[in-house]
Amino acid sequence: MNAKPLRLNAFAMNTVGHQSPGLWRHPRDESSRHDTLEHWTSIARTLERGLFDAIFLADVYGVYDVYGGGREAAARAAVQLPVSDPFVLIPAMAAVTEHLSFGVTGNTGIEPPLAFARRMTTLDHLTGGRLAWNVVTGYLKSAAKAQGQAGLTAHDDRYDIAEDFTALVYKLWEASWSDTALRRDAGAGVYADAAGIDEIHHDGPHFRFDGIGLGAPSPQRTPVIFQAGASPRGRAFAARHAECVFIAAPSARVIAPWVADIRARAAELGRDPTGILVFAEITVIPGETEAEAQEKHADYARYIDRDGALAMVGGWTGVDFAPLGWDDPVEYEENDSLRSHLEAITTADPCRVWTKAALADFAGIGGIAPVVTGSGAQCARHLLDFMDETDIDGFNLAYAVWPESFSDFADLVVPELQALGRYRRAYDQGTMREKLWGRGARVTPPHPAADARETRQ
Repeated sequence: MNAKPLRLNAFAMNTVGHQSPGLWRHPRDESSRHDTLEHWTSIARTLERGLFDAIFLADVYGVYDVYGGGREAAARAAVQLPVSDPFVLIPAMAAVTEHLSFGVTGNTGIEPPLAFARRMTTLDHLTGGRLAWNVVTGYLKSAAKAQGQAGLTAHDDRYDIAEDFTALVYKLWEASWSDTALRRDAGAGVYADAAGIDEIHHDGPHFRFDGIGLGAPSPQRTPVIFQAGASPRGRAFAARHAECVFIAAPSARVIAPWVADIRARAAELGRDPTGILVFAEITVIPGETEAEAQEKHADYARYIDRDGALAMVGGWTGVDFAPLGWDDPVEYEENDSLRSHLEAITTADPCRVWTKAALADFAGIGGIAPVVTGSGAQCARHLLDFMDETDIDGFNLAYAVWPESFSDFADLVVPELQALGRYRRAYDQGTMREKLWGRGARVTPPHPAADARETRQ
């Protein structure tokens, strides 16, 4: 039996309707308060009480306007609209916690590498090294147009841009400042030794840079690297860069081969494949009893906005489901959006045929990931069986109702996982990287960020 401990992140977004369109209308849902500090400091305390590894913050720069050719369904159902900045939330949550870490999504096609690198260095300082970067390349045509582009850059070309972007920010984090450059020597009148600060010269296919890293080295320098692409090109990028991988798919049958492929690709690059932590998205609806949980699930389902769910999945996949009849099947088509999401609901599982109606109802709670319902003990056992079947290391826990989904998990499922010996009873000390792997705060070879560090003369 696989005895790996279960790792756990809360999956959230600085928005109203993250992955469960329509459930903002539920009488116990508080997600409309996402623009208040208390909303975020409160959930941070809840997650730390539940010994979660991190809160994982998604983000987009566009609107879900594929469904029906417009934004009407997304606006009505609050499908990640309005959406606010996730980065500014982190210091507030860090201030009220000691151990909870923070994964934040940063798009490699949105802003200059220097500005992004400095912001991440700042956050790594302010959190005491409890920071991760979820590297994404974007998938919304509306976001590309908002950046002044004619359309979405080709899928694989976006990963080429990400390769160049990461190469530069790794240099800024790892190679610009020596370990001894920051002196803070009041007696000698030297705060930083200029001889220990090297200029970075980067001449890549997409980014050019001549200058230095502006922030003093932070506890981790390079934050823990997450990556969420599961297409073949995305898995190749993950095998090279990711310390943690996030996968979203509807079943273990789809997820298991993706995990095996990522680990095999990493091994080919000389990396320890078991050292990459893979998190699958899941939504858990627990109750004191199975009957109570089923009743809660049925209650949630009454608030699903079907058109909103299809607007969300349409934005991910680039497919307009509006012209389909409710009983028509969903089919694969090649485009430049999230290929892994479209593959997950079409070709990845030949044993399952998705109709428009089935997709809307499934995605209405938690997106395209599984939903687990049962008593705390039943949910715990299901999660561990899912881990053992797929060789994942844990879950990104999506919510149906905020904050109920997270507090219920902390109160009902965590004690059962602990009783089974597969979940921590206390946090380890240190930075996020130290907590996850029990090693030093710095990224280690043969990761490309460590290679950047080795280039320093």
